[in-house]
Amino acid sequence: MTFNPLRERGIPLDRQLRNWRELNVTPIDPDNADPYTRCRIIAMNGIEVEGIMFSHQFARHCPDLELKRQLARVRYVEAQQQKVVNWLLPGLASVLETTLAYEQVAVDLTAWVARMEPDPYLQQAYEFGVLEDFDHLYRYANLYEMIEHRKAEKVVDQLTEVMPGRPTYLHHRDPVDNVREPYDRSSAAPISKLHALTIMAAEQQTMNFYMNVGPEYMEPIARQLYQEIGLIEEEHVTHYESLVDPGESWWEMLLNHEYNECYLYHSFMETESDPRIKAIWELHLNMELEHLRLAAELFKKNDGRDPEEVVAPELPVPVTFEPNKEYLRDLIATQIDYTTLGTGYVQEAHERFEKMQAALMGDERAPSERVIQENRDKSGVEYRLETAGPHPVGSLRLDR
Repeated sequence: MTFNPLRERGIPLDRQLRNWRELNVTPIDPDNADPYTRCRIIAMNGIEVEGIMFSHQFARHCPDLELKRQLARVRYVEAQQQKVVNWLLPGLASVLETTLAYEQVAVDLTAWVARMEPDPYLQQAYEFGVLEDFDHLYRYANLYEMIEHRKAEKVVDQLTEVMPGRPTYLHHRDPVDNVREPYDRSSAAPISKLHALTIMAAEQQTMNFYMNVGPEYMEPIARQLYQEIGLIEEEHVTHYESLVDPGESWWEMLLNHEYNECYLYHSFMETESDPRIKAIWELHLNMELEHLRLAAELFKKNDGRDPEEVVAPELPVPVTFEPNKEYLRDLIATQIDYTTLGTGYVQEAHERFEKMQAALMGDERAPSERVIQENRDKSGVEYRLETAGPHPVGSLRLDR
């Protein structure tokens, strides 16, 4: 059945405020919940955080007092939504367990988006990024085994493989080489705009998470690994945010944000395995339908166009968390040695890349390399699943 969120009516805004009892949701069980339920929670939290921060930025550039008030009303409701979603995560889970879940989101969400993306240039951007998040999962898995003496496959439930991707120390590039060409807002497929917003928001959330939780560890290697990967997540946000056409007006950006929230809540409602969490996705969808209606009215009034000129007249196929093992193995086999040069990709090191590597690391081994050796020394083995094959890094592996 087709679903056009522009034609649906949600809960009126003045009925969307919730009291403390309603906000006090019971978290998921860290040991028995579907790992992809946790992934949906983490992804949706990132989407809500992006929506809130975008609304704040809009308000800071808006001279219209009444519009600022409307943004504030909607934003407060979305702040309540964000609290409900993020508070579904269990307090019993350690920071490292949550980190592994964050990287599972990055791997399987980005891989799914890459598979579904119709634009070859945008698809390449997602394929490039996912091989780096794939390796982050592997590095944190070694840290998890070393500190908590547990296997990451328990957290990801073997839905996502834990094995080397593009080596993390090779992700440090000259910042100018992280900037991509944007899509063209006048010709890009509506789904491409949603994909770009979704992955940008997910990576932004991961960047913020690592910036804040990294210093909470006492172990030097843990602090250093979070610092290193946190810097790479900043690169990834630059990579993905540059895909969005900067020519979009504030009204168009607002419309795309609200439409994307409807799309993702609807997707997760359709694919959720936990009935209790599914009910939360459905409730929030009905709230977001009203937020979208308000954004569409502002767009028509201020941009003078019909919203259906910008967004799809019906929701695309649902975003789905599912295993992407074969797809990722194919990318490892064919793109492991890619790096960036300007707005494109190359398979050999270049002067800017080598200069950045030398300036950042000099003669020192990166924390992402040392964590493997330290875990091997402590545990007797390097953490990786038995199914992991050879690691074909190609011409980009520098002598460490």
